[in-house]
Amino acid sequence: MGIVAIKQIEPAHEVWGIASSIDIYGCDPELIRDAEYIKKFVKDLCDLIEMKRFGETQVVHFGEDEKVAGFSMVQLIETSLISAHFANLTSTTYLDVFSCKAYDPEVVKNFAQGYFHGQTSILHVTQRI
Repeated sequence: MGIVAIKQIEPAHEVWGIASSIDIYGCDPELIRDAEYIKKFVKDLCDLIEMKRFGETQVVHFGEDEKVAGFSMVQLIETSLISAHFANLTSTTYLDVFSCKAYDPEVVKNFAQGYFHGQTSILHVTQRI
């Protein structure tokens, strides 16, 4: 699966930022349950797309209901933030990257899918004005 939805901005408008939401299915259950691996992913992703991290990566496990249980991650970047939730029950990664600095959402999708050994993914991209 590739890009599902891109809202095109009329040429008269300046794009302020890019928000991409990536759903990665069939991830390796061991990888999405490893907080240190998730932190390494964030560092490597930020290096890849040249985003400057601000503060430490937060990774917290929560969810009494198995339907939503898993790690959630937040990483502030100088140009906004990266966040994700890793759903244990379905072995799915829900990754969001929002930045006013340009980056290629397809590069993020491919990198993240490979990092977590995902089988398929869906990418949604919105240009913010």
